[in-house]
Amino acid sequence: MKEIEQIYFNEFGVAFHWKKEQKVLKSKVQLVFKETGFYLSKEELTIFAGNIDLTCNELSCNTCEFQRKCHKFLLKTPLQQIDLAVSVDELMQIKDLVEGTIFQIQLKEYLDEVCQN
Repeated sequence: MKEIEQIYFNEFGVAFHWKKEQKVLKSKVQLVFKETGFYLSKEELTIFAGNIDLTCNELSCNTCEFQRKCHKFLLKTPLQQIDLAVSVDELMQIKDLVEGTIFQIQLKEYLDEVCQN
């Protein structure tokens, strides 16, 4: 197995950077959940977070008789040709995974910058 540097994980998935020849490849993030893997740039990860927020804002579970037990919603990904069919619970887990990943990346970049001074 190739070496990785884990960024964030939850019960649903994991996010990490690949390592090559002892160097961490930070230009993209490997995001893996369910049977799906995305290799995204930071910009694409931010777009994905925005798409997740838009989908969450469109949910109206409080007034729905199914109360978060409905079948599936379409979640747009940063890849124009790919949408994911996810349940509300899966959507919340993906949201946590993506937001946690972005937070950890930003925190590491900030700490690396501060420690250089």
